[in-house]
Amino acid sequence: MFDYRSLRVALLGAGTVGAQVARLLLEESDELANRIGARLELVGIAVRDVDAPRDVDLPRELFTTDAERLILGADIVVELMGGLEPARSLVLQAIGSGADVVTANKALLATHGVEIFDLAEQVGAQVAYEAAVAGAIPIIRPLSESLAGDRVERIVAILNGTTNFILDRMDSTGETLEESLAIATELGYAEADPTADIEGYDAAQKAALLASLAFHTTVPLDQVHREGITTVDAAQVDSAKKQGYVVKLVAVCERVPGEDGTERISVRTHPALIDGRHPLAAVHGANNAVFVEAAAAGQLMFYGAGAGGPQTASAVLGDLVAVARRHVVGGPGLVASDHAALPIVPIGDICTSSQITLEVADRAGVLAEIAGVFAANGVSVARLEQSTDPNTGRATLVIGTHAARERALADTVAALSQSSAVVAVASVLRVEGTK
Repeated sequence: MFDYRSLRVALLGAGTVGAQVARLLLEESDELANRIGARLELVGIAVRDVDAPRDVDLPRELFTTDAERLILGADIVVELMGGLEPARSLVLQAIGSGADVVTANKALLATHGVEIFDLAEQVGAQVAYEAAVAGAIPIIRPLSESLAGDRVERIVAILNGTTNFILDRMDSTGETLEESLAIATELGYAEADPTADIEGYDAAQKAALLASLAFHTTVPLDQVHREGITTVDAAQVDSAKKQGYVVKLVAVCERVPGEDGTERISVRTHPALIDGRHPLAAVHGANNAVFVEAAAAGQLMFYGAGAGGPQTASAVLGDLVAVARRHVVGGPGLVASDHAALPIVPIGDICTSSQITLEVADRAGVLAEIAGVFAANGVSVARLEQSTDPNTGRATLVIGTHAARERALADTVAALSQSSAVVAVASVLRVEGTK
């Protein structure tokens, strides 16, 4: 039926995603073959324990604990093990043996991507990783192909479903972070150890991959500024809601013009206030979204499930079909370009707008003293709202700033915390989403 030979596929890992990929390869083999022009033959699945219980019923004879042997002779290796080792060694072995690689491992690519892509370029292999960022949402191919002739200026994205679920619940129910995290864990949105999610590590890894692709620049993970959501409390979320904002953990990747006319980029992930009229404010539950601003295409929004077995398996299969088609058509693998090599700006040098909430003594001269602190540090106040609690004799000031350098904002907050007029700096949140 097909002129081209069958393509041998080795699958590494049979967890939530891997098992779904294996199921689809077996159940949809005829349809996939028609789309590709060649059959995909699943030659084996490497796992740690062949007898471990799995949600999907798969032929036992496919399972093996010998991943290295399975890779030999494979045309395409699908890595869904997660983690850094042995995933790194096995991926390098696969590429070195001439196989293409499909992976959903954002930690691996964010940490060892340069090594992996360099080897792939040397041997003409393809490394596809659509599922590594934002789950089922197609964003890697749009950035690398659909927008290849455009200039991406800025990306603001919600890339972690667990934290979005937590913050969304805090906004809709008034729960504390701990209460919402407990619900997320119960429903399976959060791992038993949620550190990678709530401390921003997962989002930072994905931000590094997006920025590298969008700006044609290698972005090392240690140059991505990272903050998690553990400092966000119910009072901050409630205050934001009253002012027409929602709190989201966002990844921001943007071009930053230098004072000397040179171009730089900033890559960071942190909690931020998003204007309630901005599309990202409407991203609820465990969903993800990527908001792209390009010079010619303008504003684009990619939205959908950021995790889940069938959803992520969809992205993996999309990569697998694309890579298999290249075998049939011919030609070397395409690698991400890093020709721009733009310098990465440290967080202290970028300009952002912030909202600072203060608890202050309700007495004459307080506003003047606080205004003096802002002026002394070169930070301009855009708006100020005051409310007073007659029971405590304290007032709450919510101060929105104009764009200012992060370093100046940090100095301002430090000075405010030492001011005799300030009882406490209740919160500091950047404002990233505009309407």
